Amino acid sequence: MSLLACGDRPASAGGTVMGGGPDGPQVEVVRSDFAGSESCRGCHADQYAEWAGSTHGRAGGEPGPETVVAPFDGTPIVFADAAVIPRVDSSGRHVFEVRQSGVAARTVQVDGVIGGGHMLGGGTQGFVAHAADGTVRFLPFDYSLQLGDWFCNTGTRAQRGWVPITADMSLADCGDWPPARILGTYSRYANCQSCHGSQITTRLEPGTGAVTRWASLDINCESCHGPARGHVELMTANPASDLAEIAMVSRVTDGVEESLGVCFRCHALKDVVAEGYLPGAPFDDHYALKLPVLGDDPYLPDGRVKTFAYQGTHLSSSCYVDGNMTCVSCHEPHGLGYWDVNRTPLADETDDRQCTACHAAKATSPEAHTFHAPESPGSRCVSCHMPYQQHPEVGDGVPFARSDHTIPIPRPALDARLGLVSACRVCHGDIGEIGLQASVDEWWGATKPHDPVTAGLLAVTDAMGEDLAARMLLHPADGAFMAQFQALVRFVGGWVRPGAGLGDEAAARIGELAASDDGDVRALALAVLHAASPGPGQEGQGGTAPLLDVAAAAALEPEAVLRRWTMVLGFLSDEALARGETGPAEALLEKALAVLPGDPAILRALGLLHNQSGNPRSAIRAFAASLAADPTQPLVHVNLGIARAAAGEPAAAIREYEAAIALNPREPLAYFNLGNLYLRSDNVAGAIQAYERALALAPELARAELNLAIALARAGRIQEALPHGRRAVEFAPGDATARRVLSDLEAAANGTPQ
Repeated sequence: MSLLACGDRPASAGGTVMGGGPDGPQVEVVRSDFAGSESCRGCHADQYAEWAGSTHGRAGGEPGPETVVAPFDGTPIVFADAAVIPRVDSSGRHVFEVRQSGVAARTVQVDGVIGGGHMLGGGTQGFVAHAADGTVRFLPFDYSLQLGDWFCNTGTRAQRGWVPITADMSLADCGDWPPARILGTYSRYANCQSCHGSQITTRLEPGTGAVTRWASLDINCESCHGPARGHVELMTANPASDLAEIAMVSRVTDGVEESLGVCFRCHALKDVVAEGYLPGAPFDDHYALKLPVLGDDPYLPDGRVKTFAYQGTHLSSSCYVDGNMTCVSCHEPHGLGYWDVNRTPLADETDDRQCTACHAAKATSPEAHTFHAPESPGSRCVSCHMPYQQHPEVGDGVPFARSDHTIPIPRPALDARLGLVSACRVCHGDIGEIGLQASVDEWWGATKPHDPVTAGLLAVTDAMGEDLAARMLLHPADGAFMAQFQALVRFVGGWVRPGAGLGDEAAARIGELAASDDGDVRALALAVLHAASPGPGQEGQGGTAPLLDVAAAAALEPEAVLRRWTMVLGFLSDEALARGETGPAEALLEKALAVLPGDPAILRALGLLHNQSGNPRSAIRAFAASLAADPTQPLVHVNLGIARAAAGEPAAAIREYEAAIALNPREPLAYFNLGNLYLRSDNVAGAIQAYERALALAPELARAELNLAIALARAGRIQEALPHGRRAVEFAPGDATARRVLSDLEAAANGTPQ
């Protein structure tokens, strides 16, 4: 048989992750600062009652009749190769019983309920369970209330989006089987951050492993108001006093950005700048709202949803950019009903007064503006300006539409060009976009032009020269900050190369953006100037002079902006490495170290680059420096072990894997790579034991399944190896080595000579 051990893989979660670091937030918030929603009830009974009946108050919790809307009645969810039975067991616990051909039956206990199927455009409910490695993971079996059916997300494996589960699907088509996404924010794993509950944290506790904690799986009072224990204790001790200091920040006094940050913690795409966020800490110290544009490209040029983007599209709305609209301009925050900007309650989301309270002229003769019959759906403000749009990345199989928070002007022809179903076409599906655009032109004449940044994003092409592209895209004094960020990302992708310099036009405009009031825009501009600056021996079209005095610029910026700056450089390094440009990729990380000298995350990224490019000695130096700066990094020990193994130091590699296990006894990649070393040295029994331990902690590790199959085969245990070979192919169907090994195993089991 041709059963060869698979090579070690760098133990990264994908990409260069530079968020976080040893420095804590400016405001220290700890779990003991929180008191829970019940502590608010006595003094704030009306607000508590409104909250308790809201979608926040009913957002999830422990499994039970009051939270579970999905049918746990024993009816199987049928796959082509499995049956999953949701039921309530004899102890009253909600469980999924997974029965799959060739695999021992497995019962997964539901430990938490996420969602209640409340949302108008598509309400869903999901479930989480504790995993062996200490994390809490989302199960792949979700329920759509609108469909009345179970579905799963195939996006990471079968690439079909969200689809109802049918008998022609395999269980492995569900990309989260075995469960992979965790609850909480922890860069070690794919995660949904800390949105689906209150005061959720997942962090490493050295010597124990990952530990996940939460206050509740609803969205409690302190999720928005911040920690209340000091306030409760103060007011309890002084119930009759008129205190000037209440030991709590009032949401009523929030400014526009502060108010938005309260909601955007969950209702917007964002990148994590520093882990460990708890409500009450500075939002910008932990999250960056615009950095997702760098890698995911989630927004269209005018800010609308391109892939999957929640309500962060608000940042591209004229009502925010040219006004001061916040989420609570329309949404009453406790009961989550609707009101107008004057806080007058409204019946529902279709009430025109949420718009006409500001745009009063439109209310005097609505039909003169809408050209539709009064009181008809086409005469509602939200029908034209806030249509429900299905998230494109989800696909059309499961309803998941959300109202368009860019509040756009109907432009049927542009919408068709951008791949959107226009608001007009939602009702008039029998009329083509040309006809709809003709009606818009006839009724309203020339529509409001886009701002210069958005217009540039819509018009620019890759064939343009750098100066023209800069003039079209880069407008430091115009447009929304989100649009400015998108435009600079577009410019970087088309006209900036590391170390190649910039023309005078581009350098001047980016220099102005580097003085932006927005931290994300400023950090991106600083990083671009830094990245494009020629290094020693480099010559670019802009000459050899640096475009930025890095030390002087960095000295003026807060930690949160410096972190963003290095995150951008890390992204550009990954892009260069993907193009096969190892030298520029390394130079970009060295530039990041000039911004944050000795930063353990940057040194870790540098070590990963050296491991990937086959330079183990340099990787060893980088990983060792990272651990010197922060010794509590199990994965750096794992990667250092990989580097030492590649450098011909197996004993030293074993010591690194053991150090990783000492820090995190539940780190599966330490056991996996330990198994690889044992397998290469013909310690088959040790390899089998290590791989089994890795899979007990992380059953999603397809390579561990494959290598365990190889080890068992070498031990002559072919029948035991076969199921592991099959799962390796099941979880990684594109892996040619896995398919070859499985073929060899099946032939050996059948007695076919090899």
